[in-house]
Amino acid sequence: MYADILRSTGSYLDEEAALFEKVITVREIGKNEFLLRKGEMTRSIYYLLNGAVQQYDIVADTDHNVAGHNVIDLHITGDWFLNYESLIAQRPSNVFIETFSDSKIIEISLDTVHYLTAKSLAFLQLNRILEGTFNRLQFFDHSMTPMEKYSTIVDNRPGLIQAFPLKVISSFLKITPETLSRVRKAASKGAIS
Repeated sequence: MYADILRSTGSYLDEEAALFEKVITVREIGKNEFLLRKGEMTRSIYYLLNGAVQQYDIVADTDHNVAGHNVIDLHITGDWFLNYESLIAQRPSNVFIETFSDSKIIEISLDTVHYLTAKSLAFLQLNRILEGTFNRLQFFDHSMTPMEKYSTIVDNRPGLIQAFPLKVISSFLKITPETLSRVRKAASKGAIS
């Protein structure tokens, strides 16, 4: 049932996929529930079967933050996610991971990952989840214009626009809601290449 999700990370034998399905945990979580709180240690990686999840920190009010939230990452159905820095360094998280809507997830604990890799080295391919997460976290820290940021979302992750309000999207893009509004207006007139 979840073999295709595993296979999105690499090539696995049917026996390995069956083992994966036996050891994962599937959870249904209500809206606004925490998977990880700031200060806790990350002990799992997740796959979002359905719903929406946000990673954020609470900071002093600035123009591009929502109610004191500095959105670090947004996740929708079909995304792998985790707190990369906390998991890799095994130190307390500096962000919250919270469901934005009722969600269903696959949770794979670090102990389960170690168990799987002890059974078969093929499970080392799960490291691709870590690489993708790191690349996504670094993406918006580079010098892109607001239009380039929005265009990238529209082209590569359009589901975010349906799953999250524009104030959350603007915080994620590190632009003000007003700037996002201007960018969307320009985009609707065909300014996105």
